[in-house]
Amino acid sequence: MFDFFRKYSLPIIVFVGLLVALITYSLNLSRSYQANMLERGVNGALAPMQQQATRSGGFFGQIWHDYIALVNLKQENSRLTGEIKQLNSALAAAGEALRENERLARLLDLRKTIKEPTVAAMVIGEDVTPWFRSLTLDRGSESGIREGMPVLAADGVVGQTVKVTANSSRVLLLTDHASGIAAMIHRSRARGVVKGRGDNLCSLEFAMRGEDVQVGDQVVSSGIGGIFAKGLPIGEVTMVKKGEYGIFQTVSIRPTVSTAHLEEVLVVLRAPRD
Repeated sequence: MFDFFRKYSLPIIVFVGLLVALITYSLNLSRSYQANMLERGVNGALAPMQQQATRSGGFFGQIWHDYIALVNLKQENSRLTGEIKQLNSALAAAGEALRENERLARLLDLRKTIKEPTVAAMVIGEDVTPWFRSLTLDRGSESGIREGMPVLAADGVVGQTVKVTANSSRVLLLTDHASGIAAMIHRSRARGVVKGRGDNLCSLEFAMRGEDVQVGDQVVSSGIGGIFAKGLPIGEVTMVKKGEYGIFQTVSIRPTVSTAHLEEVLVVLRAPRD
């Protein structure tokens, strides 16, 4: 024990002295407003440590404050991102509803111009191959549809029904090789038969070489044949070629209806002629 005190006598004396000074400082703090020499010494010794502690506390306090702010900001960003997604979804749904309403309004306007009863149908399938081009509708014989009935869109002729089941119908498109519709040039009344080419285009067959047909002319149904009523839009002439020989001219037609973007159609409940 004596060796311990002899070895650490100086640190022990310093510690005891500081302890006595602190106790004396504490006891005299409330009794006097003026600091004595000992108090000034203690204050001078402790001031740097207090300042450093204050700075450290402020530094870590600011870090904690910034951390809390970042957490709150992240939560706010997540909330705003969710609200933006909801608003975008609602906006897309509203835009789709508006476009559908516009399409149906145009189809309703078309229905008002047709004397025969009609059935509105949705396009639920598409079969486009090099040999056959057709659409599938969600209405069939239970809705009064039979084979050979004309199918129309707001822009004009689509085709005619070829296979009908109880709840679905297949439509042979205007552009199919097997399709043929009696037609005429609206401006000059030149007649022919619109045949599909299988490449989203048609041609006006049997147009006499001497008939007045020009690029840009509108082609409409002639009413001959009893399937399509007279005056329905079919397409626009895009090319006219008159060869040196033969009695017919070559006429290419671009259909007015884009079947690639078709969603709703009207089926005219007109009984085909036998």
